[in-house]
Amino acid sequence: MAHDERQIRYNLEGINLNLTTDAGVFSKSRVDYGSGVLIKQMLSQDLVAGKVLDLGCGYGPIGLFAAKKWPDREVEMVDVNERALALARKNAAANGASNVNIHASDRYSEVTGEFAAIVTNPPIRAGKKVWTSILADSVNYLLPGGMLLVVIQKKQGEPSARKLMQETFGNCEILDRDKGYYILKSVKK
Repeated sequence: MAHDERQIRYNLEGINLNLTTDAGVFSKSRVDYGSGVLIKQMLSQDLVAGKVLDLGCGYGPIGLFAAKKWPDREVEMVDVNERALALARKNAAANGASNVNIHASDRYSEVTGEFAAIVTNPPIRAGKKVWTSILADSVNYLLPGGMLLVVIQKKQGEPSARKLMQETFGNCEILDRDKGYYILKSVKK
């Protein structure tokens, strides 16, 4: 696929990122609105000690905000799209985020350990089987007290995502609703 690199400046909660995007990656023209709502909620959370996982990181906005907010934590960023991963690495370097580990993984296939938080804007277009496995399997990768934070649109399956998270964790809270985007949070007890 031909390249069409673009620069995006994104500022939230006093953190500024300069991001390079390209053709063939999700939301190449701007940081996706839902991701922005998710980042805002993520930055307001108190996390237990431990690493953060950005699952389906794309070119990196969510994981890089986590890396800048919590410079003392390791942030693992995974995706299946090699072009997105190359951009995430480039963006981490450009923004001085040295506390990141960026690598390929199909969902949790190359992820090890447990996390204080798993944050995801799940790949809805990959199909319900893919995104529901991301939510259901997250409990196996969270520390006690660790949280799953998800952004999903009502029309793209929010009610079933909320039900699945409630069944998996025994809890699911709606942190925010904004222009059809829901931020859902479950905590591993």
